[in-house]
Amino acid sequence: MRGALDLLLVVLLALNLRPILTSIGPLLEPMRQSTGLGYQQAALLTALPVLCMGLVPLLQPWLRRWLSEHAGMLAGLSAIALACLWRLQLGTAGALIASAVLAGLGVAVVQGMMPGLVNRWFPGRLAAAMGLYSAALMSGGGLAALLGPSISAYFGRWQVGLGLWAVPAVLALCAWLVLRPRKEATVLGGAARGHWFGNRRAWLLALYFGLINGGYTSMVAWLPAYHLEHGGTAQGGGELVGLMTVFQVAGALGLPLLLRRLTDRRPGLWLALLVQLGGFSGLLLAPGSAMGLWVAMIGLGLGACFSLSLTLTIEHLRTPAEAGSLAAFVQGVGFIVTGIVPYITGWLRDVSGDFQASWALLTCTVLAMLVVTACFAPNGYRQAIERKGQGVTPAAVN
Repeated sequence: MRGALDLLLVVLLALNLRPILTSIGPLLEPMRQSTGLGYQQAALLTALPVLCMGLVPLLQPWLRRWLSEHAGMLAGLSAIALACLWRLQLGTAGALIASAVLAGLGVAVVQGMMPGLVNRWFPGRLAAAMGLYSAALMSGGGLAALLGPSISAYFGRWQVGLGLWAVPAVLALCAWLVLRPRKEATVLGGAARGHWFGNRRAWLLALYFGLINGGYTSMVAWLPAYHLEHGGTAQGGGELVGLMTVFQVAGALGLPLLLRRLTDRRPGLWLALLVQLGGFSGLLLAPGSAMGLWVAMIGLGLGACFSLSLTLTIEHLRTPAEAGSLAAFVQGVGFIVTGIVPYITGWLRDVSGDFQASWALLTCTVLAMLVVTACFAPNGYRQAIERKGQGVTPAAVN
């Protein structure tokens, strides 16, 4: 019974970590008409929250001194709910960007704790539990993209399509208060002592996580706009993001389950990256012929990559505290990288006049990550994570 409640809580928390991003793209055109946002400014609505998701976990060694896991979760969920409620009333570009920062800070706190929490609650079923967490996270994003345009059209205001997502945040907050296990980590995210800034493997994992998932933020930010440029509608753009999410969920759950007996994560990551490569190549070379197929392939690859790359990170260390600390660092640096990617792809769209240069950049990134994946042989985890970088190693590593 306790395990089922923990799984339910993980799902409820994860559902709130992407609507603040995915609700933007399908409503971008009415938002731009109402507020005067340009494409580069609009990119900030995705880039700034993702940068927050990076910066906050990097501060965990200091935040843990005064913020417990329970207090951090309450603060994070409250920030998400308040930002969404604020979006019901806002009407200026500045307020919209400020609400994105507030929501991003809330997501950053909750998301930074989740890998360590999952590792502590499900030590014997880590890959499956991480897959479920990833699938729920992506499902929340897909629902926001799919339902946002319809909800906005029904109420006649785009703000409602952004603000409605306060409801699941409040539900998750109530569920945390009622269902959470009373035994928790004594510090934010269960962070171990020390930091990872001088560890080479930690940096490699972080950059890998950021680049391997960089296509997600770009697709969320620009896929609806790309669809509109090819004669589509806002609702159609939301449906494409929803289609991508369905296959993300399938990738996050299916591939880790299929390869659960393998201790080596590289075959799964190679397969997921090759599927992504096919999808981005399709958008680049034949965008009008089978856009749904290309989007589905990208979603399948992205979903599997997110889940497997987090599992890869956690498996480098034995204890939940150490693994949670490393995961916080990896997500911290990784999400900063991931947040920069849609800003660059938006800039490329502005200077080139279309999205082909953006898709070319993402295709090259996937090719590079196919090569880097070879570095992650499981028999080298411990040696790599204990190797000194610039003379600094995490104090918690034994």
